[in-house]
Amino acid sequence: MEDMNRGIITALGSIGLAQAAKIWTYYRQTGEWDVKQLAATGGMPSSHSAGVASIASYIAANKGSRHTETALAVVFGVIVMYDAQGIRRHTGEIAKLVNELEDSFSKISKDFPSLEFVEREKELKELLGHQPLEVLGGAILGGILGVWSAKIEH
Repeated sequence: MEDMNRGIITALGSIGLAQAAKIWTYYRQTGEWDVKQLAATGGMPSSHSAGVASIASYIAANKGSRHTETALAVVFGVIVMYDAQGIRRHTGEIAKLVNELEDSFSKISKDFPSLEFVEREKELKELLGHQPLEVLGGAILGGILGVWSAKIEH
């Protein structure tokens, strides 16, 4: 394990821990345990945010906040987190509207036999992005894990 890149291990470990935490947060919301949350997109905490925050905080703890590598990791992380709670979340909201529209067309087409409407077999995936709190949760988790990883390395 010593030959492996500690930053990569830290980021991937943070992503894995965040994905595993989704099982618990899903249970808290629904009262049901669902192991499929390990591979789910969206939800609390954001694993994307955890991954980029952990690598940024790991680099900052090792190199200092004024280092170019820290700046690159932070800027990359901010872009990823912005995308997770912005574009990806809005795409999921549009998918939900499209699914609802298709359901409405399906109901209407039963009243009008001449209207040829073919339903898709599978609905669009609606949970793609994150709410800002989910992104923050991932960022806090990743930040803590990144600093911790740097501290135990030395």
